[in-house]
Amino acid sequence: MKGNEAIAHAAIRCGTDGFFGYPITPQSEIIETLSELKPWETTGMVVLQAESEVASINMVYGGGGAGKRVMTSSSSPGISLMQEGISYMAGAEIPGVIVNVQRGGPGLGTIQPSQSDYFQATRGGGNGDYYTLVLAPYSVQEMADFVDLAFTLAFRYRNPVMILADGVIGQMMERVVLPPYKPRRTEEEIRKECPWATIGRTPDRQPNILTSLELKPEVMEQRNLDLQRKYQQIRDTEVRYETTQIEDADCVIVAFGSIARVAEKALELAREEGIKVGLFRPITLWPFPEKEIAALTTHVPNFLVAEINAGQMIEDVKLAVNGKAEVTHFGRLGGMVPDPEEIVQALKQQLKGKA
Repeated sequence: MKGNEAIAHAAIRCGTDGFFGYPITPQSEIIETLSELKPWETTGMVVLQAESEVASINMVYGGGGAGKRVMTSSSSPGISLMQEGISYMAGAEIPGVIVNVQRGGPGLGTIQPSQSDYFQATRGGGNGDYYTLVLAPYSVQEMADFVDLAFTLAFRYRNPVMILADGVIGQMMERVVLPPYKPRRTEEEIRKECPWATIGRTPDRQPNILTSLELKPEVMEQRNLDLQRKYQQIRDTEVRYETTQIEDADCVIVAFGSIARVAEKALELAREEGIKVGLFRPITLWPFPEKEIAALTTHVPNFLVAEINAGQMIEDVKLAVNGKAEVTHFGRLGGMVPDPEEIVQALKQQLKGKA
C-alpha cells in the first residue's frame, strides 16, 4: 500500500481516538483512506474533515487535552497554518501527533516531494522556546510503525510529535506489515494514565485547567525552565538513527527520509568503484543525533549531507562536527528527486577536492 494509506491503517490499529484533518496534496490519501475504512463503525474512532488546518490542530489540542490519542495530517503550507496551535500544545504540554507529508515551497510551491520543512519541524516552527519531537520515516513500513511510536512519545513527554515524511514516502507503494490491533482506552484508563487531563467535572474533583497562558513573568520563566529540563531529558534518551558501512568510510553521507534510500543506492555504486563511503540516517530529526555524528569525526574526514532542499540539516551536521571534518551539501530543489549517480558525482567532487 501507499505510505499515506499505511498511516491511516496504523492509526486505526493503534487505538487512535480521533483524526481531524484537511485534504492537501500529497497527503490526501490519509483522510480518504480513513473515510473509506469507516473506523467509527468498528473501533469508535472519530474521523472529521475540519473546515481548515487551523481548526484541525485546535481539535487535536482539545482532544489531547482530554487525554485522547488524537492526530492530524497535512502538507507543508498546511503545517504552516497549524504552527500556532502546535506552539500552544507545547506550552500547555498537551500530547498529539502531526503528520507532515512535505511538498516543495516556499509558499504554495509544488505538489512534488521536498524536504524543505526541516527547519519548520526541528526548530519548533511557532513562537516561543519549544521543540517538537520529529520522526523521519524512510519507508512505508516506518510510516506504519511510527504512528504508535509517535503516540508513545507524545504521552510519555506530554508534547506534540511530528512524523516528517515527504511526497515520495507518502505516495510510493511497498509491502508493509501492519501493527496488531490495540483497543482504545476506556475513560477509566484515561483518568488513571492521564491525571493531568481535563475530562470534566466529577463529584470528587474539579477539572484541570490546561493553558499556555501565564501573566506572571517569574512563573512563566519557571515554566519555561521546566520545559527545557524536559527537552534535555528527551535529548538524553530518545535519539534514534541507523548506520550503514561507516566503519572504514572515508566519507559518510548523512541523509533522512526518501533521499536516504537514494543514498543507499549511491553507496552501493560508489563502493563498486572503490570509494569507501558510509551512510548515517537520522531517524529522530529532533532530538538530532549530534553526539553520534561527532563521534565519527575520530576516523571520518568527510561528510556529505544529502537533502531535497537548499541545505537545512547541514547546519546541524556542521554543529555536530564542530570543524573536525569537512562538510559539504548536495541537494535538489522545487520537488526534484535526485538519482543515485548524482550523489556519487557529488562524492567524487568532494573527495577530489581533498586529494
